[in-house]
Amino acid sequence: MTIARYGALVLFGLVGSLAAQQAGMQNEWDIHKTLTAIALHADRLVPFLDQIHPESWTQAGAPAAYTQQAKTCQNEIRGIAQSARELSRNPEKLTDEMKLLFRIRTFETLLASLGEGLRKYQNPPMADMLSSAVAENSPNRERLQEYVMELAIAREQEFRVADQEAQRCRESISRRPSTQEKH
Repeated sequence: MTIARYGALVLFGLVGSLAAQQAGMQNEWDIHKTLTAIALHADRLVPFLDQIHPESWTQAGAPAAYTQQAKTCQNEIRGIAQSARELSRNPEKLTDEMKLLFRIRTFETLLASLGEGLRKYQNPPMADMLSSAVAENSPNRERLQEYVMELAIAREQEFRVADQEAQRCRESISRRPSTQEKH
């Protein structure tokens, strides 16, 4: 009986996965390409960030917080590249996908603020270039966001099916007479 239950759970899991694929979930190859593109984009931003020198802005009256923002952005962009590469090997890790997405969003917010300082205290055309370079990643970030939503929905459906099957099995077992009642 245990084998039958296990088989039913596996079957329902496969049905859930197939339903998710049929419902338009991106396949592994597509998300692999997206994650690779995110990593490559992050790599291209590193030289931009290395040219930003907010420590020299304080002479012009800029807040010292820009220096910390620049360091945080440099660390985050390298972390984004590394995380995206790691996830492209196993894109089914929902929590790691979400962490990457949040990390990208946080980076973009910090970078927007740093870009304002860059525009005001160092080099306005460079700030425009940086803003344009960041915007290039929008389609990849949106595809990642869609994938995370699709993956979360698929996992939720799989858990729902597994829970329903477990409930059905519990009911079936509870209806059987116990072995003590037979003797």
